[in-house]
Amino acid sequence: MLISKIKNVFIGNPLTMDKLEEERIPKWKALAVLSSDALSSVAYATEEVLIPLSLFAVTAMAWSIPMAIGVAVLLMIITLSYQQTISAYPHGGGAYTVAKENLGETAGLVAGAALLIDYILTVSVSVSAGLENIGSAFPFISEHRVLIGVLIIFTIMILNLRGLKESSNVFAYPTYFFILSVLLMLIVGGYKILMGIAPMVHPVVHEAYPEVPLFLLLKAFASGCSALTGIEAISNGVPIFRKPSQHNAKVTMMWMTVILGSFFLGITLLAHVYGIVPVHGGETVMSQLARQIFGQNIFYYATQAAVALILFLAANTSYADFPRLTSLIAKDRFLPRQMSSIGDRLVFSNGIIGLTFSAALLLIIFKGSTHRLIPLYAVGVFLSFTLSQSGMIIHHLKTKAPHWKKGLMINGAGAITTFMVLIVIGITKFALGAWMVIILIPTLVLFFKQIKVHYLAVGHQLARDSYHQDLTKEGNEVFVAIVPISGIHPGVVKAVRYALTISKDVRVCYVDIDKDATAKMLKVWDKWSQGLPLEILESPYRSVLGPLLTYIDKVHVESGSEMISVVVPEFITKTWYHQFLHNQMTLVLRTALRFKPGKVVTSIKYYL
Repeated sequence: MLISKIKNVFIGNPLTMDKLEEERIPKWKALAVLSSDALSSVAYATEEVLIPLSLFAVTAMAWSIPMAIGVAVLLMIITLSYQQTISAYPHGGGAYTVAKENLGETAGLVAGAALLIDYILTVSVSVSAGLENIGSAFPFISEHRVLIGVLIIFTIMILNLRGLKESSNVFAYPTYFFILSVLLMLIVGGYKILMGIAPMVHPVVHEAYPEVPLFLLLKAFASGCSALTGIEAISNGVPIFRKPSQHNAKVTMMWMTVILGSFFLGITLLAHVYGIVPVHGGETVMSQLARQIFGQNIFYYATQAAVALILFLAANTSYADFPRLTSLIAKDRFLPRQMSSIGDRLVFSNGIIGLTFSAALLLIIFKGSTHRLIPLYAVGVFLSFTLSQSGMIIHHLKTKAPHWKKGLMINGAGAITTFMVLIVIGITKFALGAWMVIILIPTLVLFFKQIKVHYLAVGHQLARDSYHQDLTKEGNEVFVAIVPISGIHPGVVKAVRYALTISKDVRVCYVDIDKDATAKMLKVWDKWSQGLPLEILESPYRSVLGPLLTYIDKVHVESGSEMISVVVPEFITKTWYHQFLHNQMTLVLRTALRFKPGKVVTSIKYYL
């Protein structure tokens, strides 16, 4: 098909499941894929600390260094806490899995909703911040930042649809280019100060700090906590590491913490000493600092390019974790089941596409402004932090595994500190936009639960014993009837009985996309089918439509039948909008067979 050929050009040929192990990545690539979000935050975190302080008074910016130290201490506490999570939950899932298993279903859904919002915001914030940094050097970029931002998001989507292994190859080198660029800036900036080449506008340590309202200090600290976004990504994505996965994830997380902490402290220190003042809506702090240190030369432009690249690629952290999280939630039947399907390139394609459209919409709504998006950012992050660490406390008390007391103390400290920061962020950022996230999280949880209620109701009706009926019916020999099924329920019974009334040559088929599910299906079929054979169609690339179309063509040729009737069992939900939560195989088949002669698609409807 033409569509398949076009798809293969953009995202590559399908991969079989036996290639899954080859898609795992080493530590140095995982650092780029899973830490780019956290590392990129140093490009705007210092600025977010300085903005509220500078609006009060320029002298108030002296508090930026104590704020940065506080954030660095919090970073270390959270890192040690998530090391415990990696040990306890090596299969990933992060806060959602930990909270659901230890604090209950609702707590897990709250953590899941907070993380999903965080991942969407990560993409929007990263891309908008990257464009703002480029706009500092090339002002004409700012005029079209929304359009350019949307194009960048869709480019990242295509790269991720090609698979984790290929996307990590693309994203690794810009990440290390950024690390080297910032490291060079910090070294040169520090050297110039020590050698007296550059003037020391402000001292590193002040004998007396200016009086600043406590609320303003808390607001600056809350803004600085944006540097901590994304540090949970490694614990969520343990399965993508090469074996030994847990060990490699822990090592990578420590690498990330050391780099992130030192960069954030270093940039904040140099910005203070060099007297950098943030310009709201103008040149970024990173751009001003690089210009002061390097001058208007190739090193300045290289630093700006590196910052822009890491900000763009920070979105990739979300593309690594968002689809995996949605697949876990979907497997628990709180999201449409299509989100749990693995695509052609062994990634959760539907999750990647969903993330892309959500982030692009958010970028358009907020007109690509990083400062307008940031207040929405940290609430979900620290809510998931708090629930994860609280869940780990319960985990330690339940399991009492070796060294559990040490883990209890670490996670206890993590839960207390992240909860305190959550309260601070909620209060200080409420009027700036955090109220939207506070409302959106419970709304999403309610949405998740309604989906689960629907799936349970559908499952209850489809599990009725009314399909135990006699299939012996006279049929027509003129053409073959093919009945594709995905399980056994009353709708399938009606479809098979109908097929037996119109043909004596009935072929029931089932596409094997999951070996365990196929084995269960065969057991049920043997008990129910009264000897009617079941054709198992192999599908190494997990496609349902491809093997089915191939089988239909094969039967048509081999049977010599004038007509092939494809009888599709279809259940109709009580309300029209519930239909979007289920596969539309009848519509897909009818479209695919529309221009093929001798093929008829019949839908046998079962109304719930």
